[in-house]
Amino acid sequence: MKIIFSTLFCSLLCTAPASAQSSIAGASGEAHAAAASAEPSPAPIKPLKPIRKTPIEAAKGKTIEMGLGYSYVSQPGTQSNRLGLRGADASFTIGFSRLGITADVGYARASNVLGTGRHSAVFSYLAGPVFHHTVHRRFDSYVHVLAGGAKVSGPILTNGGTILLGGWTTGYAWAVGGGLEYWMTESMAIRTGADYLRTSFYDSSLAVRGQSNLRTTATFVYYFGKPSRRRRLIN
Repeated sequence: MKIIFSTLFCSLLCTAPASAQSSIAGASGEAHAAAASAEPSPAPIKPLKPIRKTPIEAAKGKTIEMGLGYSYVSQPGTQSNRLGLRGADASFTIGFSRLGITADVGYARASNVLGTGRHSAVFSYLAGPVFHHTVHRRFDSYVHVLAGGAKVSGPILTNGGTILLGGWTTGYAWAVGGGLEYWMTESMAIRTGADYLRTSFYDSSLAVRGQSNLRTTATFVYYFGKPSRRRRLIN
């Protein structure tokens, strides 16, 4: 019996420090866990929203367009009167983005001038640069400077009151002007324009002098190939 009690007493002495050490370690671990939980957590990072820009239509490459329409020419007449000539106008343009080269042919005439039963006519053939500028989603504006030649014909009233029936001249001509285009579809538009057209013809003294004409046009334009709008889209 003494041996049994001695063995139990020794085992109790050996296990007491171990259990105490284990309790201290557990308490220390809980203290570290409590300290860690007491630290403030970092604020969540909000994702940045992407910056969106309104898409702008890029300038197109080479374009080909053809126009055919109506032309009205106000021509200086006799005794400070002006003649109204009506006819047709055709154009062909090769464009590179907003800049292009255009060729323009126009013919307009007025009948029974000065009561002679004869007509006056202006036949012009011009070419030069054209520049398109943005106005609106369905509208374009343009300006052009054209140079070439023109044939002008018609009756001539001289200073002596005599009317010559068969006068005509062919000479240098130029035009400066611009206008608007309204897009009906991606490849078709209606164009209206106004030009200052300079030609030459006989005056009442039978001297060839410059003429200041005003020309207006209304043209149907067709663009070949892919949709070829040059302008930027404005919302």
